[in-house]
Amino acid sequence: MATMKAAVVSEVNAPWVLQDVPKPEAGAHQVLVKIHACGVCYTDALLAQGTLKMREFPMVLGHEGVGEVVAVGDGVTSRKIGDRVGLPITQRACGRCDFCRERHVNSFVTANNCAAPVLTGVNVDGGQAEYVVADEEGTVLLPEGLSYELAAPTVCAGYTVWAALRRANAKPGARVAVVGIGGVGHLGIQFAKAAGCHVIAVTHSPDKHDLARELGADDVVANGAELREAGGADVLLHTAPTHDPAIDAMQGLRPWAKIILMGISAEDTFPIPALAVTGQSFEIIGSAHNGPEYLAEALEIVARGDVKPMIEVFPKEEVGEAYNRLINGQLRFRAVVKYA
Repeated sequence: MATMKAAVVSEVNAPWVLQDVPKPEAGAHQVLVKIHACGVCYTDALLAQGTLKMREFPMVLGHEGVGEVVAVGDGVTSRKIGDRVGLPITQRACGRCDFCRERHVNSFVTANNCAAPVLTGVNVDGGQAEYVVADEEGTVLLPEGLSYELAAPTVCAGYTVWAALRRANAKPGARVAVVGIGGVGHLGIQFAKAAGCHVIAVTHSPDKHDLARELGADDVVANGAELREAGGADVLLHTAPTHDPAIDAMQGLRPWAKIILMGISAEDTFPIPALAVTGQSFEIIGSAHNGPEYLAEALEIVARGDVKPMIEVFPKEEVGEAYNRLINGQLRFRAVVKYA
């Protein structure tokens, strides 16, 4: 039996250990992808720590995998050997639940709605490995010239913030507040600036003020009161790992502003301060990844250099160190593990 190297999480809170596992083979309508790089996401930590219970251990995580198609299964028509592809989290919808039958949506939209989706690196093995199989429709073509290292975090984190901006319908000149300047927020600043928005970074960390401006922020404030004094915001992108900063930032929202909740937090409840909302017309929008066109747009924006993810690259032998730096808050800002 052919084997490969993969980062295996054996049990809750176990270290990520690179070990030999069976190499998968492409089945019908699947492709075999040789992984060149895979990002490490905060959602991976929630799965590894058992906060999100989506499958039994052991597991191979990773929903920011990118690489090259090296084999195709029977019936594959949209991918060919040699294609450079990314592996977003939603691989395939079930096609049978009410949402799939009634909405007739593309599979990329269904991660939070389909009753039984196949999710790469969540309920099936993911991209923290030398090879991974995926449904052909669960892959996206990468633009020419975009490096695997920069493509990897764009497949999730970049996709997340760009889809949020698109859902907010933020027009050029709109005032966009980005709450939290971390692995997702540093991309939020850049994508909002690339969209022609006036960007306000909201961070309690004084050491991030200069960086936020370098990334493109027009203003940097510490809290909601300062956001209000700076002129307020039409859109609030909540990218912080906890909800308190976003709740506080609501003080600085303009009437009819849109609050975009994205990603996954260990905190399950987003408390709405009633007095802050009374008399206003705030719109709260949940946004995960949404349509595949948003991912294609995000990848093109990064490919042309308008946005550049800030990454730390680790060889596959140091995948455990990459994960440890993530959970200890030591990354600036995304970890990417190289497998080829």
